[in-house]
Amino acid sequence: MKRLFALMLAAAMLLAMAACGAGEASAPAAEEAASAASAEAPASAAEESAAIPGLEDGVFTIAMECAYAPYNWTQTDDANGAVPIKDSSDFANGYDIMIAKKLCEANGWELEVIRSDWDSLVPSVQTGTIDAAIAGQSMTAERAEQVDFAGPYFYATIVCLTKADSPYAEAKAIADLSGGSCTAQLATIWYDTCLPQIEGANIQPAAETAPAMLMALESGQVDFVCTDMPTAQGAVAAYPDLKILDFSGTDGDFQFSEEERAENVNIGISVQKGNTALVEALNAVLSKMTADDFNSLMAEAIKIQPVGE
Repeated sequence: MKRLFALMLAAAMLLAMAACGAGEASAPAAEEAASAASAEAPASAAEESAAIPGLEDGVFTIAMECAYAPYNWTQTDDANGAVPIKDSSDFANGYDIMIAKKLCEANGWELEVIRSDWDSLVPSVQTGTIDAAIAGQSMTAERAEQVDFAGPYFYATIVCLTKADSPYAEAKAIADLSGGSCTAQLATIWYDTCLPQIEGANIQPAAETAPAMLMALESGQVDFVCTDMPTAQGAVAAYPDLKILDFSGTDGDFQFSEEERAENVNIGISVQKGNTALVEALNAVLSKMTADDFNSLMAEAIKIQPVGE
């Protein structure tokens, strides 16, 4: 009887030890499973931003002229969704601001806007002073050698502007502009590539800014200027005595190969060379927008731009 009791006691002890061992083994297994689950969990927006060069602080710093309506302009208050300009009491608004706000909203970034001269935009991107230039820049091959581009974020048409009572107001092709004096903004495809295609054109020195270009036309210094459709539409809204000359879709239009047109007419966001993560983050938002979306936003920008722009 004692032997039977001893055997029963020993068996009970073995079962207890086995149960205890199983419990001890389950803890590391549970921790390992939890660790694996954590590793598979998607990164938060903040974590993803921290992995993008320049966005570690969650602030998306961009630059623009703030003087290139309807893409961007300066105003004195935050009306119509304008945002503060850094180190200034002024506010920035326009199509570029509308796009920038959508990019920030989608990525959980804070937007910071810096006012910059046109010819300082690319150098600022190159040095990392800003994260991106959102400033109505054409995605030219020359610029693409210096910066990377996200986008396009607008598909533009190149046109000319003249006075409604000008001898060139009824021009049907660029050939009809021969003999006229003209200009365009400095360091743009309009000045460097388009105006030289007009045989016999009297090309004047480039204008430093878009407003200076329009003032040259308004004041009679030139007979016509070359620009893109949104700039022209904004100009006509501000100066009703101007007329848009649109030769697109005709044999008399400015000539580009399909590759050149994609590079020179489409508008993109420039970022520092090699910042693939930022390009991908921006394109993830822009790729979901259609040409109609872009045109709708641009129409709104033209509608709300200050009359003096």
